[in-house]
Amino acid sequence: MDWSTDNKWKQKAKEKKKVYKRYLEFAKEAKVIKQLPAIHIDVFSKINCLDCANCCKNHSPTFKATDIKRISNHLGLKESDFIEKYLKLDEENDWVMITQPCSFLNTDNTCQIYEVRPSDCARFPYTNEDVFIKRKALTLTNTGVCPAASMVLDTLIEKG
Repeated sequence: MDWSTDNKWKQKAKEKKKVYKRYLEFAKEAKVIKQLPAIHIDVFSKINCLDCANCCKNHSPTFKATDIKRISNHLGLKESDFIEKYLKLDEENDWVMITQPCSFLNTDNTCQIYEVRPSDCARFPYTNEDVFIKRKALTLTNTGVCPAASMVLDTLIEKG
């Protein structure tokens, strides 16, 4: 299956949610963490994020103070003006985008601030770091957003 262009992945990920959850509950963290870098590289050699951009269309990263400072400087805005124009506090008191899709998403799915994007964007879907196995609820959510997250989890399950 071509995960990057075939939207059937979303339905398949939804159908596998119980399998994913069970795997994440019982997987040996150390073993998974060792496997993630190679699987991540393999998956992202097959997926082009620009074909999808679901993360940018449907979710907001959290903006840390360092992200706000870096992006504000890049845009030539005061931090307070950047916050007022683009951000709001969510229920967890994190800064997130006011709008969805992301205000910086271009029509061709590229990012206007890619070079200075928030660290959450750069790290998403966390498939090459321990967050992937340690934050199980986040990973489960991400399998419904990102074909790469689903593909990494499928590969881990296949490898046992």
